[in-house]
Amino acid sequence: MGSETGLSDEIPVHEVTISSFLIDQHEVTNAQFAEFVKATGYITTAERKPDPKDFPGVPVANLVPGAGVFVEGKGWTYKPGAYWRRPEGEASSIGSKMDHPVVQVSWDDATAYAKWAGKRLPSEAEWEFAARYKNGDKEFLWGDNDISETKPQANIWQGEFPTKNLNSDGYRTTAPSKSFPPSPGGLYDMAGNVWEWTDDWYRPDSHAHCEPSNPKGPKDSVDPDEPGVMKKVIRGGSFLCSLNGCRGYRPSARMKSSPDTGLMHLGFRCVKSLPGGN
Repeated sequence: MGSETGLSDEIPVHEVTISSFLIDQHEVTNAQFAEFVKATGYITTAERKPDPKDFPGVPVANLVPGAGVFVEGKGWTYKPGAYWRRPEGEASSIGSKMDHPVVQVSWDDATAYAKWAGKRLPSEAEWEFAARYKNGDKEFLWGDNDISETKPQANIWQGEFPTKNLNSDGYRTTAPSKSFPPSPGGLYDMAGNVWEWTDDWYRPDSHAHCEPSNPKGPKDSVDPDEPGVMKKVIRGGSFLCSLNGCRGYRPSARMKSSPDTGLMHLGFRCVKSLPGGN
C-alpha cells in the first residue's frame, strides 16, 4: 500500500496481508440503489432536513434538504433539492442513467445499502488491494504513464480544471458502468467516474501506523484541512479529477469526506467476506 511519490498522506509504502474477499465488479448503480429504496423505504441523508444543532449560526430558513453540486467554471455549491434521484438539483434526473453509479449518497446511506445487500463497505486496504490486483506497483491501473487526455483510460475531466471541460471522453459527469476498460484484475471504474466510500476513518498518518494484517484503519479521524470534522476515506477519483488538478485516479491516492455528506461525484461499491476471511 501507499506511494513514496504521491501526496504526504500516501507515505510510506508498506506491506499488509488481506484475507480473501469478494468485491463488486462495478460501483453500485442507480438501478440497484432504487431496488433498495423500493424494498425498504429508505430516505437518504440529502433528503432529510438538516438539524439546526449541527449547523450553529445558520438561519433555520436556510436549512433545507440538498447536497453538493459542482458547477463548471464556478466550483462547488450547496444545491437545495439535490439528492440521488436528482443529482444536480431539482431540474435534473436519472431517468436515462439507471446504469450509472448512484451519487449524492452519504457514508451512512452506503452503509445502509450494503447491510441490506448482505455486504459491507471495503476497508481502505481492501480497496487498494483490489485496485492493484494483478497490477503490482504500477502508478496507474493501466501502467506507469499518466492518463491520456485524447484517449482517456478512465472518466476524468479533460481540459483546464475547473474552468473548461473539453469532454473528450464523451461524459460531462458520470458514465455508465463498464464504459471504460477494466483494471487488470477485472474491475471497472477503480479509477475515475466517482469517488468511492471506504469504511476507514481518515488520518493523514494512517499508513505510518497501519496494522500488518487485515487493517481496519484508525479509531478516530483527523483532517488538518478541517479540524474538528470527522471524515471517512474515499478512493478512486472521479469525473472531476484532471491532469492539472486532483489526480485521485491513482491506486494510492486518498481523499476524505464527512460521513453525512452527499456529493455529485461520490458513490460506492461493496465487498463481502469469504468463509474464513476477516
